[in-house]
Amino acid sequence: MLHTQTKSLDVESIRKDFPILQRKVHNKPLVYLDNAATSQKPGQVIEAIDFYYKNYNANVHRSIHQLGEEATAKFEEAHQKIADFINADSYQNIVLTKNTTESLNLVAYSLTAGLKKGDEIVISQMEHHSNFVPWQQLAKQRGLKLKFIKIDEEGKLDEESIKENITKNTKIVSITQVSNVLGTINPIEEITKIAHENNAFMVVDGAQAAPHMPIDVKKLDADFYAFSGHKMLGPTGVGVLYGKKELLESMQPFLYGGEMIREVRFEDTKFNELPWKFEAGTPNIIEGIGLGVAIDYLNEAGMKQVHERDKELVEYAMERLKEIKGVAIYGPKERGAVASFNVHGIHAHDVSQVLDSEGVAIRAGHHCCMPLMSVLGVAATARASFYLYNTEQEIDTFINAIHKVKKVFGV
Repeated sequence: MLHTQTKSLDVESIRKDFPILQRKVHNKPLVYLDNAATSQKPGQVIEAIDFYYKNYNANVHRSIHQLGEEATAKFEEAHQKIADFINADSYQNIVLTKNTTESLNLVAYSLTAGLKKGDEIVISQMEHHSNFVPWQQLAKQRGLKLKFIKIDEEGKLDEESIKENITKNTKIVSITQVSNVLGTINPIEEITKIAHENNAFMVVDGAQAAPHMPIDVKKLDADFYAFSGHKMLGPTGVGVLYGKKELLESMQPFLYGGEMIREVRFEDTKFNELPWKFEAGTPNIIEGIGLGVAIDYLNEAGMKQVHERDKELVEYAMERLKEIKGVAIYGPKERGAVASFNVHGIHAHDVSQVLDSEGVAIRAGHHCCMPLMSVLGVAATARASFYLYNTEQEIDTFINAIHKVKKVFGV
């Protein structure tokens, strides 16, 4: 039951670039289907990190010696690569953080600082905790009202709920572009338009979107866009916050200290220019450079091709899952590269553990979406998630492992 692979994406050649895919787990070939949690890294990224530490390890924006200048040039080049990748105006729109969580916290703290009691923030029921808890806690601390766009039975945002919740009282709307549980691809352009018509800021959690599809922040018109490097072939420890320049210039920094300053006197401090104003202290230098190399890799593969390949894989996985009796699948038909499911009568953790014994790595749990789990009426789900190096044969192994799960538990 193999589908034709994307002609322009040579999956077998791509797989050779990922050393970890050659290893075995429990004496079985590794089938890595936990890409929504973190992706694997190609040799090109690993080698770039090794090369940095061996050849030009130095701090940036400080030392005028050769090593410092080389590190600074590569670090700034990475900002520009990221800007080009999402079609931002310049590197000044790109702030490097530790991860999507820090990016969203930065925006949340800075944007809510000027809000008054009773002002409204709108998120959705499907948000990851990273795009849920910061708004919730700040709303509690500052007397703000947090409102939730409901999801429908299919797992999409309810259109009427969008219109009902985003009003003239709304100051901030923050929505995920792709759900990490349901795979739902949300209509960000349309929601942004509604937010702006109501003079609200639009924030987008792009953690599950940026690795898998072409992103054009100008087309989306969102005021802020956040994503992580480790989910898109880059190192851990680096996240991205895109912001419109005029907004970043008007915002107070989230962190204070070295590097983010232009001048410090006993009486006051003048902040640095963008984006360094928001990158306090010694930044995540090699992580940023590594992300730049990961972006080179994705650009060479082609993000349209990556997106098409994801669609092939998730459609095939959904077809195969539907063949198994007693499997409940969550989310809409059209989706990102995520398939969340449960096997009737078996806890998701038990499903994951048996799959692991077969060399298949998936995620099981609430996926940092406990409010969504309560809406779905489950404690947890099992989740398989795919990327450009996965194959239909691996999905077949995954399906066979689920049959073993049923056999082990006698269901």
